[in-house]
Amino acid sequence: MTDTTGPEPRWQALIAVLAVAGLYFALPESLTVGPTWLVPVIVAAVEIPLLVLHRLGRHRLDAFLGFTLLFILTIAMVASVGLLIGFLPTHRESPTQLLRSAVALWLTNVLVFALWYWRLDAGGPHARDSRDAHETGAFLFPQMTPIGGGASEQSDWSPQFIDYLFLAFNTSAAFSPTDTPVLTRWAKVLMMLQSLVSLAVIAVLAARAVNIL
Repeated sequence: MTDTTGPEPRWQALIAVLAVAGLYFALPESLTVGPTWLVPVIVAAVEIPLLVLHRLGRHRLDAFLGFTLLFILTIAMVASVGLLIGFLPTHRESPTQLLRSAVALWLTNVLVFALWYWRLDAGGPHARDSRDAHETGAFLFPQMTPIGGGASEQSDWSPQFIDYLFLAFNTSAAFSPTDTPVLTRWAKVLMMLQSLVSLAVIAVLAARAVNIL
């Protein structure tokens, strides 16, 4: 039984990008760089041409705009986490608002790094679509091993965005990739950064909880 029969659908990644924009818009303006509407507007301005370029088969321009958008989202997220940590001792934000913002940034961290892994692994989604099977990459998914069925039943299996989302969620929640070993240095660096951001946000949650108690 195979896992994929054609090109990977892009709607999962699109929903993730829109979710990041929504989570950023939900933050108080004191925790954002610029007005809260700035990032959602940038997402809308970039996603429309991204969809058009994908339809037209202009994969290089598609990838360039995709990476540009990811850089913007990552910088905005890291800046907001820094502001969140800075506001913690000042008590300028209410406990409820701080906790809500910390949860939003933790979820943003998962989604942003899932998009990075999806964009970078094995040359990106377009390069993975051009291959019959996913045999090499930055991550050793269980389906790529004989135990996971990679040698027989799932010989044409290829990861999709949900696989990278699961990987990113585990990295933020358990500070490790759990069932998927990491094979390349760039992936290890990204995972360390993701774990660092997650740890910082969880530390804010813990500190706020202690103060409330």
